[in-house]
Amino acid sequence: MTGPADHPLVSAVKPLVDAMGAELLGPEQAQADDVVLAWEGVDVIAVRLPQLSDSLDHILAAMERRHGKPLAELDRRTKQEVVRTLEARGAFSVRHGVETVAGALGVSRFTVYNYLNRENGTKGA
Repeated sequence: MTGPADHPLVSAVKPLVDAMGAELLGPEQAQADDVVLAWEGVDVIAVRLPQLSDSLDHILAAMERRHGKPLAELDRRTKQEVVRTLEARGAFSVRHGVETVAGALGVSRFTVYNYLNRENGTKGA
């Protein structure tokens, strides 16, 4: 990032930007799809949002860090919780989302669909 890294706005949004897998840029580097953030009427920083598929990879990596081990090493119940969390975050609306998640969990696509169906069946009960 080339903007004022020590600005309070940058300090405030950096954890969110990092969690999303986005990129901070100087406002002069902003492109049409970037989000420019201002402080008291002055452009301070631009946020370049990641592509959806990159976001899914970033979310999976964050979940591995949270659990302290590869997702494939989690027990079945915890994998089901991971799938519920990912569904709530829109992971399965991304092209090849089910395949990407299945690979990260070390299960088949069929298993991911079963986890999703089980959760959706519980909601309807």
